Amino acid sequence: MAKRRPAGDGMVRRREDGRWEGRIVIGHRENGEPLFRHVYAKTQKALLDKLHQNIECYRDVELTEDSWMTLGQWLDRWLTEYKAGTVRPGTLEGYHRYIEYYIKPQLGDKQISLLSQQDIQRMYRRLKTEGRIREHPEMGHQLSDSMVRHIHSTLHAALKDAVQAHVISRNPTEGTTAPKPNYKPKRILTGEELDAFRAVVEQDEVWWDFFQTELMTGLRRGEICGLQWSDFDEESGMLKVCRTLHGQRKGEYTVGETKTETGTRTIVLPPSTAELLRKRKETAVSEWIFPNIYEPEKPMHPDYAYHRLKTLLKQAELPLIRFHDLRHTFATHALAGGVDAKTLSGILGHTNASFTLDTYTHVTTDMQRNASTIVGSFMDEIMLEGDDTNR
Repeated sequence: MAKRRPAGDGMVRRREDGRWEGRIVIGHRENGEPLFRHVYAKTQKALLDKLHQNIECYRDVELTEDSWMTLGQWLDRWLTEYKAGTVRPGTLEGYHRYIEYYIKPQLGDKQISLLSQQDIQRMYRRLKTEGRIREHPEMGHQLSDSMVRHIHSTLHAALKDAVQAHVISRNPTEGTTAPKPNYKPKRILTGEELDAFRAVVEQDEVWWDFFQTELMTGLRRGEICGLQWSDFDEESGMLKVCRTLHGQRKGEYTVGETKTETGTRTIVLPPSTAELLRKRKETAVSEWIFPNIYEPEKPMHPDYAYHRLKTLLKQAELPLIRFHDLRHTFATHALAGGVDAKTLSGILGHTNASFTLDTYTHVTTDMQRNASTIVGSFMDEIMLEGDDTNR
């Protein structure tokens, strides 16, 4: 039986066409047969330079037959075998989007073991300048730096696991330069803007209760869509936040735990919001407090709530803020209205009060002056049950 050749072992020969060929062992098949990596050059000296670089790269590396698969094939396996069931559904959906929409179209057909740092750097450059699928009114087909950074993080994690699985010898994303995140700053609606928004929403019977509850609680989008009547104690006016909805493709959703441990919490609603939910419960047709308009047995889909917000903002001739900015708006006005940081941290599900203060110290004089018109005097009554922010 032939001796098993060590990884990094190589050979050189001159081909009939005059070129020089080098071959090194990079691993072995299940039956023990060696796997080879071939390199070519016009001269022997050029070949030896290439060969020595590859020998160092593959020395003591034992790759498997999976090193012949394409990047796209590995990413599919990574999603199903490495990530499904280990990360939140929303996170998994994000990975899937980055891979299907951006990485696969660029490099999905390339053999994973031949993927280079230059290949990836060129992909980032193309995505930055022309990677957006649908044309944006301001950015055209450019992707934001933050999106390219998310794509980089996803690919880096997938290839890191490929190294651990002996599919590649090193992670080619290391050494690449990805843009730094450039998240849009929080956009807080002022008192006058909130009045204008509420005036428009008030005309919409379907959405008034939804957005009024959101403005008075600052719940995350998935949290408010995931509320059930069993979470609401109409006698005490308390509301449990114990689940969140994750939007999926094709209008589907999954129900999961709250974003953080402190996200599972109980809050005391403002009297007007508690009364609003009591009246709403009298005509409830579903277990969900805010059911799907067309399929009441299902909850309101988080994406539908997002798109409806955009429509209402346009009608009110207001800036097209993100849904999460309603949460920031609530927190800012609540602090301006006299709610202490510790209580507010509990309401929002943050881990500590200092985070809340550091995040929302940008309250402007105008917001402070108008806060009472938005949060009302009853905001002082909002508190986390037992005022325990670690619950």
